[in-house]
Amino acid sequence: MEFIAPVDAVFLLAESREQPMHVGALQLFEPPEGAGDDFAAQVHDKLLGSTDVDQRFRKHPATIFGAPQMAWTYAEEVELDYHVRRLALPGPGRMHQLVDLASGLHSTLLDRHRPLWEFHLIEGLADGRFALYSKMHHALIDGVSAQRLLRRTLTSDPASSATRVPWHLPHGRRRAATGAGGAARNLVSAAASGASLLRAARTALLRQQLSLPFAAPRTMFNVPIGGARRSAVRSWSLDRLQQVKKATGSTLNDVVLTMSAGALRRYLIERDALPDKPLIAMVPMSLRAEDDDDTNGVKVGAVLCNLGTDIADPLDRLQVVSASMRDGKDVYRTLSSNQTMALSALMLSPLALNLVPALIPWTNPTFNIVISNVPGPREPMYWNGARLDASYPLSIPFDGQAVNITLTSNADNLDFGLVGCRRSVPQLPRLLDHLESSLAELERAAV
Repeated sequence: MEFIAPVDAVFLLAESREQPMHVGALQLFEPPEGAGDDFAAQVHDKLLGSTDVDQRFRKHPATIFGAPQMAWTYAEEVELDYHVRRLALPGPGRMHQLVDLASGLHSTLLDRHRPLWEFHLIEGLADGRFALYSKMHHALIDGVSAQRLLRRTLTSDPASSATRVPWHLPHGRRRAATGAGGAARNLVSAAASGASLLRAARTALLRQQLSLPFAAPRTMFNVPIGGARRSAVRSWSLDRLQQVKKATGSTLNDVVLTMSAGALRRYLIERDALPDKPLIAMVPMSLRAEDDDDTNGVKVGAVLCNLGTDIADPLDRLQVVSASMRDGKDVYRTLSSNQTMALSALMLSPLALNLVPALIPWTNPTFNIVISNVPGPREPMYWNGARLDASYPLSIPFDGQAVNITLTSNADNLDFGLVGCRRSVPQLPRLLDHLESSLAELERAAV
């Protein structure tokens, strides 16, 4: 057994039927030329034949001292035919049927008596492609790490037919301290820098006046949620956003956030629900170095961003977003990794109130929505000889935060995955149309 790190334990303690705490991905693959109709079945057989399972994929919560979320235990045997399943879509095999199936899979809790992960190989798309839906508990791995792990199963060599599986990959370098001793050293380091942390907190509070905890307006998204999920996915050409970035001198992530802000503004106007105050987004920020291949646990900070949804002009909105993100990042650049994590916890601590549904109607939201941009591969990638066409991240709506927008880069595209509470966010796919309209508006104004 090993003790669960406090930040990882939060995702176990906060989980409920209404609030599953796993991150997911829906990957689309084009079989290689000349592949037979049984290609997906052959891949599934290869997966089941990969019986070596790393320790992290054997983890599940243990009960210690009467508490069920304090320690990890490790399964001696892992039933791969439970964790790795083969499914087929009914005819006619449309994309919306695949997304509906993934939405249902994303709605169900992982079994805590087993290791906290599942992979579903899905065939039956009318165009001959197949999909892989995966989900892993956020206590086991954060979203950035999950994307990196899936990326390590891919290759840029289209001729390679080697089967690389997430549950058994070559171990990379681990830059972070691990184990109880490492956790203790991290806590001591964070405590020793308390004075600088308080100075940084004061600076953050002054610089992010419009994006403070409890400064976000109440919206239709900030309500108690149910457990059923609806997903919506679409890809956009990376070049379109890069053109706006170049023309405005902003960052790609600023353009993504402004595109999302415009879509949220249009969606809320459509429902006569746009607040006078700007929406606030929580933008996760990975604390892992690019060359840090350790994917255990959660290493994520956060910036609160003013989305400028009260501003009609798209370029003015982009300026507000850019300034808000720049100010937030400036604060974090002066801090160590431990200080960054501590400051994020300080700024986002009111979110804990939202874990109690009865309090949600009586408190202002900490922020209105999570928007996360996860870096992905910038060249075409392949798995078992099949080309990766799209990789849609599917993340976590929280109680009081009924919709989530996450995206990742994939070769020449940006793949958006939207996840919302089916009950609280009607017609979620409309947000995809509004994302396109918002990007087109930015292009007309800037390019």
